Amino acid sequence: MSETARRRAGGVLALVGIVVLALNLRTSVAALSPVVDEVGADIPLSAAGLGILGMLPPLCFAAFGLLTPPLQRRLGIEALLVVALAAIGLGDVVRGLATSYPVLLLGSVITFAGMGVANVLLPPLTKKYFPERIGLMTSVYATALAIGATVPPLVAVPVADAAGWRFELSIWGVLAVATMIPWILLLVREGRRARATDPEADVPERAWNGRVHRSVVAWSLLAMFAATGFNAYAMFAWMPEVLTDVAGVTDQQAGALLSLFAVMGLPAALLVPVLAARMRSVLPLILTGSGFYVAGYLGLLLAPSSAIWLWVALIGLGPLLFPLSLALISLRTRTHEGAVALSAFVQGGGYALSALGPLLVGVLHEATGAWTVPLVVLGAVGASSAIVGVVVSRPVLLEDERRR
Repeated sequence: MSETARRRAGGVLALVGIVVLALNLRTSVAALSPVVDEVGADIPLSAAGLGILGMLPPLCFAAFGLLTPPLQRRLGIEALLVVALAAIGLGDVVRGLATSYPVLLLGSVITFAGMGVANVLLPPLTKKYFPERIGLMTSVYATALAIGATVPPLVAVPVADAAGWRFELSIWGVLAVATMIPWILLLVREGRRARATDPEADVPERAWNGRVHRSVVAWSLLAMFAATGFNAYAMFAWMPEVLTDVAGVTDQQAGALLSLFAVMGLPAALLVPVLAARMRSVLPLILTGSGFYVAGYLGLLLAPSSAIWLWVALIGLGPLLFPLSLALISLRTRTHEGAVALSAFVQGGGYALSALGPLLVGVLHEATGAWTVPLVVLGAVGASSAIVGVVVSRPVLLEDERRR
């Protein structure tokens, strides 16, 4: 086989691998809540226990995301990804076989640990295999992430009714193990070359991995990622209750509006990374996302019942900053090792701060007895992206900051 044919075959494997990987990175998060009543019939679940399970994804994404760079330097990006996928599969099976809450919790930690590592590796994989198609590939995997979060709630209950909740939780682990196939093939195909780096660039790039916290670009991108994650997790947790209280909608309508909020992320995932790769400055995109947040929350505060669908749709468009952040992780680095370092810093810190969203909104609501203060805070957090966007929009690369 010629070198061109080998490269083409490797590109096809990488494309398939990235797509199926992204499809599997939210399935286990969304697979439990629809069948929690069935699980609770076999395993006692307290309100506190459910709360801990709900906070696990962002906390594990943060903790294990920060551990990814040293693991990647030791194992290589493809080998580490295979290990992460194996952890996801193992954790899902443990959850399906759980007979007590501690075992269910352990399986969830294993699953979300694998997902936390794989989250960080997605942008560097795009950087490595598709350096000239970063915008397009980010759109592809961001859309796959959204689809992967949408499918489990639709099929979880029918599958659990037909085969039991244990089978429903375990089946996602089987899919994760199947996702290992293209990456094992790439690992075998490339051998040592898959983990090789440019000898001249290796020392400065690895030295920079420990200095990401000194980067203005890194901190600004972390702040933008955290702002959109903070809003997203808070809305998924509290939007139905907010809408029933401030707009007087029924529970069924609130559920439909929450689905609208989630679906609005799909067009953003498709378009925003492609636009980001082509635009000279991404500041207009950042200002647009921040503006959507402000307009949506102002609508809920000032005229909640007049155009509730519009306000929810606007708030749902604000998270266009999420796929934009993922694209910028690759666009603001020179090499995939630099992308690993930046991705770990941004996603690790960003998910940790995002986990505070539901908690802070709940505390503010309980303290004030209303939703005005929580909505003002959420709008202010969304608007803060416009401030850090001035820095993020500058075409400065992570590695170049060190040299300066």
